[in-house]
Amino acid sequence: MPCRIVRVPAELNAEALLCWLSGRKDPGNDISATVRAILAAVKKDGDKALRAYTRKFDAPDLPDRFQVPARDIKAALGSVPAADLDILREAIAHVRDFHARQAEQSWFTTSPDGTVLGQMVRPVDRVGLYVPGGQGGETPLISSLIMNAVPAQVAGVTDIAVISPPRKDSTLNPYILATAALLGVSEVHRAGSAWGIAALAYGTKSIRPVDVIAGPGNIYVATAKAILVGEVGIDMIAGPSEITILADDSADADYIAADMLSQAEHDPLAASLCITTSAQLAESIRTALASQLAKLPRRDLAARALKDWGGVLLVDSLDDGIALVNRIAPEHLELAVDEPFALLGKIRNAGAIFLGHHCPEPVGDYFAGPNHVLPTLGTARFSSALSVQSFCKKSSIIATSKDYITRNGGKIARLARLEGLEAHARSVEVRLEKNTK
Repeated sequence: MPCRIVRVPAELNAEALLCWLSGRKDPGNDISATVRAILAAVKKDGDKALRAYTRKFDAPDLPDRFQVPARDIKAALGSVPAADLDILREAIAHVRDFHARQAEQSWFTTSPDGTVLGQMVRPVDRVGLYVPGGQGGETPLISSLIMNAVPAQVAGVTDIAVISPPRKDSTLNPYILATAALLGVSEVHRAGSAWGIAALAYGTKSIRPVDVIAGPGNIYVATAKAILVGEVGIDMIAGPSEITILADDSADADYIAADMLSQAEHDPLAASLCITTSAQLAESIRTALASQLAKLPRRDLAARALKDWGGVLLVDSLDDGIALVNRIAPEHLELAVDEPFALLGKIRNAGAIFLGHHCPEPVGDYFAGPNHVLPTLGTARFSSALSVQSFCKKSSIIATSKDYITRNGGKIARLARLEGLEAHARSVEVRLEKNTK
């Protein structure tokens, strides 16, 4: 039996469901002390510590230089099949077009008395992007490089550093380098895990510090980013992947099983749920899962995720299903129903929403254009996908006149004194006094 079938709320109410899923937040492998020691070592010893960790865990013969030579980045274009380069170019173009629509402009308002108020939008100066190497560097997350670099570039960031753990022979996968070349990113370093994150945050002789760090990684990377919040900006603290599918009688069990497995193969903590009104569909999904699971290269990993965190949840109505979706606030939500747009307005909490029977989650992961860096573990209740705004900062603009102080200074001073801040009040009143002379 690949996953459970549960009737909601008769057997499992929403609160119990959320309590069950919350177990993914703390898998019992707290490594914060280890990561803090790594961060401290890199902060103190810089390249020396970075080199020692990289040689110990990734590339024993790593050369002294971390940065990949520009000629190697350019040469990687010749190591990747032309057809794959064309696909990468098209995916980059789609992602760039989508994010270009997110760009915000600075704005100003003026009043008759000369007061100017506004907001100035500026990109951060320097960004560091983490790109996991995948299994031994042979399954590089090139889509993550695209999804993180493009919004930073659209925001106007011109200084971008990429880090990725080297393979055992000290090289990076040519697909990572070729993708960097297509993106126009020329600074790529061979460094990974928590020590790579530390180098980006604190800076070393070889790697200059950045203002924002973005990109997914293992628990060491995620923990390092969480600890460094405040030292640098980060994209988000991402948890295990997850998908929730809301399905009615029109759904295809084979489609749904395939989409559930697309997340289950990520991680043993990945959650794959289908919420449906159809008991017949639920049984068909379970059969399809067993059939498809047997054909997957990562079947053991996916089977464990389905057993621990997968499920088909039976509800009495689509409205009950929507209520459950909004409580779960999933990273990925598929509306596998006959009229998905009719339900869209009822969805309040989801990282990304995929509508209809022919829009599986990988469409968003790789190609359509929206960002695949999404809030997990219920944080879609209050946070959003990675965007151009993730790489921008906003400064408030205020310019008031002598007349403004004359008209409003007394009110401002009164508010300051209500809070017990006498110097605040006097900084306004000293101007009032001179204005009346």
